[in-house]
Amino acid sequence: MVALVNTVAYLGLEARAIEVQCQVAPGLPRFNIVGLADKAVSESRERVQSALAAMGLALPPKRITINLSPADLPKDGSHYDLPIALALLAAMGVTDAEQLGDWIAVGELALDGRIVASPGVLLAALHASEAEAGLICPAVQGSEAKWASGVPVLAAPNLVSLLNHLKGTQHLPEPERGEVELAAPVADLRQVKGQETAKRALEIAAAGGHNLLMIGPPGAGKSLLASCLPGILPELTPPEALEVSMVASVAGTLEGGRISRTRPFRAPHHSASMAALTGGGLKVRPGEVSLAHLGVLFLDELPEFQRAVLDSLRQPLETGSVDVARANAHVTFPARVQLVAAMNPCRCGHLGDAALACSRAPRCAADYQSKVSGPMLDRIDLHVEVDPVSAADMALPPPAEGSAEVAARVAAARKIQTARTANTGARSNAELNGEALERWAKPDEAGQRLLLQAAEAMRLSARGYTRMLRVARTIADLAGADGVGRIHIAEALSYRRQAPRA
Repeated sequence: MVALVNTVAYLGLEARAIEVQCQVAPGLPRFNIVGLADKAVSESRERVQSALAAMGLALPPKRITINLSPADLPKDGSHYDLPIALALLAAMGVTDAEQLGDWIAVGELALDGRIVASPGVLLAALHASEAEAGLICPAVQGSEAKWASGVPVLAAPNLVSLLNHLKGTQHLPEPERGEVELAAPVADLRQVKGQETAKRALEIAAAGGHNLLMIGPPGAGKSLLASCLPGILPELTPPEALEVSMVASVAGTLEGGRISRTRPFRAPHHSASMAALTGGGLKVRPGEVSLAHLGVLFLDELPEFQRAVLDSLRQPLETGSVDVARANAHVTFPARVQLVAAMNPCRCGHLGDAALACSRAPRCAADYQSKVSGPMLDRIDLHVEVDPVSAADMALPPPAEGSAEVAARVAAARKIQTARTANTGARSNAELNGEALERWAKPDEAGQRLLLQAAEAMRLSARGYTRMLRVARTIADLAGADGVGRIHIAEALSYRRQAPRA
């Protein structure tokens, strides 16, 4: 007899159906797991055997074969423990194999029979919803699974209670959906003294989802400005919150089934590796650029990142996704992020200050800034100089306008964009392309002349030209203008760095 239990394999944000087949046949006592299983899945034998022993069950002295089908798809992760144990129990006649046919099981087993958390339960629940099946998962992740609407969820704390529920001698209650997490307190723009130009650039970046680079000396407030950005960005819509939570679920960071409506803000250290930033590793996991999906990726001290690591972000910034290619798997993660970066003008950080500048200026600045490649800089829409703040500026009272007032203007601009791009698939002006860009961001005659003159003088690439149109459209939205005029083009060009001459 062959017992069958359904489970899933995770490939990026896709859950693939896996059938766990168990056969108990006469022969020398042996427990084999086949089907391209990795080390964690192979070690499942010991965990399953110990969990059954904790229940008072011993494996039959026969040949036990577990096959994970399809056999040519790589299997990794500890969530195969529970379906393997259930398939084995069904083959031993402890539970009804047919009863398990309408369920998908995921979960790791402890040696004492407890069912403990494993990454990806939300993806498994969404897959179960599409397959019109129920989900068996760890009790601690039942609230996470309930975010998939219409899915019966059987959240069991251990194997004994799960078997008793299946036999009808015990009832496991249906878990409640997890809570919506409250937004964490963030820095307010009232804390920023001066820096009106940088604040305006930050508002434009938030309103249109544009990439932003701040260049200024140490202590000018670049990191503080970046930390204020989450406070002026609009909340995630329910579909967007679910999309972000799927990434967190695969990464194993979705705690207590709580889903947040706050946009992610990730700030990796400049020593981060390419795999940490874009995803990968021995077991392919999402990187920082995917964990910041639909949110902000803040790179402080931009030139200190390895150049190859920075250049690996060029494709995700353009396409909104990152492809991790391995010999045995090709995984795609979403990576629609808003890049905010900060850097010093030179290594010593005081270029332009006669009292503090180093003796190697301007060569110091040229060498330092050249660590960031031209194609990478070309993907950043807004470049703003952040001036040093004097002691007299710090003594001034807080500005009258804070994050709440700016957030209201950003929300109004985003609302205009949402209504305009409802049928284009774009979420913000930063994603406008093709016919939609031509229709909504085409400037008037005076604006077009200015843009063409500036494109030639500043040596704008085709990408830079397109990004200037998007920024100008955002500026027009903040001003409540129907069309893009010369004044909007002029302000957008003021935030663009001129390409260096050969």
